[in-house]
Amino acid sequence: MPEVKDGFARDYVEFADPAKDGDIFRCDLTWLTSYWTCIYGAGCCGIDADKPDAGCCSDGAYYSDAEDETRTLKVAERLTPEMWQFYSEAQPKKKNGALKISEVGLDGDRKTRMVEDSCIFLNRKGHQAEGFTGTFGCVLHHLAEKEGVHFVETKPDVCWQLPIRRSFEVREFGDREISVTVIGEYERLAWGEGGADFSWYCTANTEAHVGREPVYKSNNNELIALMGEEAYAELVKHCDARVEAIALTAKANKKRELPLFVIHPATVAAQK
Repeated sequence: MPEVKDGFARDYVEFADPAKDGDIFRCDLTWLTSYWTCIYGAGCCGIDADKPDAGCCSDGAYYSDAEDETRTLKVAERLTPEMWQFYSEAQPKKKNGALKISEVGLDGDRKTRMVEDSCIFLNRKGHQAEGFTGTFGCVLHHLAEKEGVHFVETKPDVCWQLPIRRSFEVREFGDREISVTVIGEYERLAWGEGGADFSWYCTANTEAHVGREPVYKSNNNELIALMGEEAYAELVKHCDARVEAIALTAKANKKRELPLFVIHPATVAAQK
């Protein structure tokens, strides 16, 4: 099915940040209670039509800061030739040198290297080599599974955060400023001009709104990392109440002139 039209209205909730007096969280309930789920390897078409098996790894991952790059480098040092298709390409030219996993992007920011037209950490589908026992997809994701940890600990920030988006706003009330942390969907529009170039994008596609749990539950580790445990617990209260209210309304099947909830249109289409 085609993507749902972007820029639709959404339901938000705001609450005080339990960890920072005076700050506020603003959370997109329409997105967080949707049933989006990652379908890489199970129907994902990839953001580039000519590289469908690359998913959203067609380009290298841009680091959020120097600490993110350093952490990714340390994680990469735990990878083995058996796991990683491009292990040899990442090895330093000088003994005891740093792995060659990074480069400078077109905009001057640092990112993971591109090898054979996609991210160096992406094992390609169908790859075979002597001793290689890995599988296609992000080898940093596979490492997390092997070590029994969540991939929040092994992937660059942008890779584990997507398609959740954390942004920041400042509200002015006279001489006072309030910091607002916004938790929402990293929809196609959020990418700016580059988003228009994607051949396919999952968050607005019905095919990806087939999760067993809503986003606020299925992506709880990511949300805790972005918000903190106390704020996440507060978010869960609001999301639970909304999901329960939607279910009760649907059960009552009462006609109403005005909609009570803005449900993600891709989730609506997937459930028809």
